[in-house]
Amino acid sequence: MEVLPEDCIAHVLSFGSPRDSCRSAVVASVFRDAAESEVLWGKFLPPDHRQIISRSVFPVMFKSNKELFFKLSTPILVDGGRRTFSIDKETGKKCYMLSARDLYIAWSANPLFWCWKPLLQSRFGEAVELRMTSWLEIQGKIGTRVLSPDTIYGAYVVIEVAHYRAYGLDILPMEVSIEVGEFHSRGTIILSCDDCSKGTSERVCHRNEDNKGLGPKFGDDVPRKRMDGWLEIKLGEFYNDEKREKDVKMRLREVDGVHLKGGLIVEGIEIRPIK
Repeated sequence: MEVLPEDCIAHVLSFGSPRDSCRSAVVASVFRDAAESEVLWGKFLPPDHRQIISRSVFPVMFKSNKELFFKLSTPILVDGGRRTFSIDKETGKKCYMLSARDLYIAWSANPLFWCWKPLLQSRFGEAVELRMTSWLEIQGKIGTRVLSPDTIYGAYVVIEVAHYRAYGLDILPMEVSIEVGEFHSRGTIILSCDDCSKGTSERVCHRNEDNKGLGPKFGDDVPRKRMDGWLEIKLGEFYNDEKREKDVKMRLREVDGVHLKGGLIVEGIEIRPIK
């Protein structure tokens, strides 16, 4: 192994994951220099990473491909601050989050129904809170071309519940869905205003049986507490084959009832690879 040139070892390491390369550098000294190779970490970066960096709100400074990789593993604001981009540290796959401003939220432009507010805990600096409506509909859309190919993704709406102002959210099930071309995945969920602080809810319905394997599964789409303190609801999963450009349409809605509801705070929708 010690007689192999560094670029050859780096080429072998590139078939693994970024985590594998870091571990190899610790385990054997022969891998150490190869694991720092510009060529190796360049292969772990997305092919269009320079174009992505050019869309960053703030300059991204780096001295090596490895440094850039780990900087991008923390979300950066892109597209005028309406989205964040990051790299999954374990796989190198692309992740995006669409801000509430980048979503279609029914009646969100009307201050009688929704209130846009600055939030320090939001990566976008603001979120939108539902004041009052009987028609709750949140939709997001992203093109498959900007995501990593040959990858199973999950989509999650990121929320908080204003506990002292929340009402009507747990009366009827909310529909969650994803559409990508001919693929459709649907399910329903009931939010429990009392239990959202614990990251729990009641599961009502599971995936569309026409799409086994990629729809929501029991226990996967209940609100879960995130590391950043927000809650997330899984909207579903989809496979990105990138054979041709398609739109990923993600939706959360409850439009069947005539009762009023409020107190839901929306930060955005996150799209990340399933591990």
